[in-house]
Amino acid sequence: MSLINTTIKPFKANAYHNGKFVEVSEQTVAGKWSVFVFYPADFTFVCPTELEDLADHYAEFQKLGVEVYSVSTDTHFAHKAWHDTSDAIKKVNYPMIGDPTHLLSRNFDVLIEEEGVALRGTFVINPAGEIKVLEIHDNGIGRDASELLRKVKAAQYIASHPGEVCPAKWEEGAKTLTPSLDLVGKI
Repeated sequence: MSLINTTIKPFKANAYHNGKFVEVSEQTVAGKWSVFVFYPADFTFVCPTELEDLADHYAEFQKLGVEVYSVSTDTHFAHKAWHDTSDAIKKVNYPMIGDPTHLLSRNFDVLIEEEGVALRGTFVINPAGEIKVLEIHDNGIGRDASELLRKVKAAQYIASHPGEVCPAKWEEGAKTLTPSLDLVGKI
């Protein structure tokens, strides 16, 4: 069963954020747009390039009212150590959630059970706690924060413009479509 349009399950987890350890839960994300970005592990190879890319685009997400959460099966202590030692991760200003119990990874169906790590999973969650975008792929393939930003803008647009849809390669300000019988066979 797809997780699209399902509500995120209750959780509590510790995160490293702005030099502090904080608790994050489904209550923390309620009422605002959120992005959860799962990755396999700290101190690895593709992961820091992705988290740095997200950090480089973080201000743009914030302008849209979106909080970004990175999640791995490491602890929040490991996140702090990584943040303190990696030039790429020092740029991260969004919460880095630890999931050592694998609850979140299982809730979002990204856990590789036999390895104890998460797949690269990206989830856009609306203010009602519903998953509106999800992408899960092989751990050898890095993601692009600018494409995620485009998807967030599209999800926010259709949320505020009922009856409209965003076509392929839609960018903010571009024409949308209004599905109707008149469009059938004309696109």
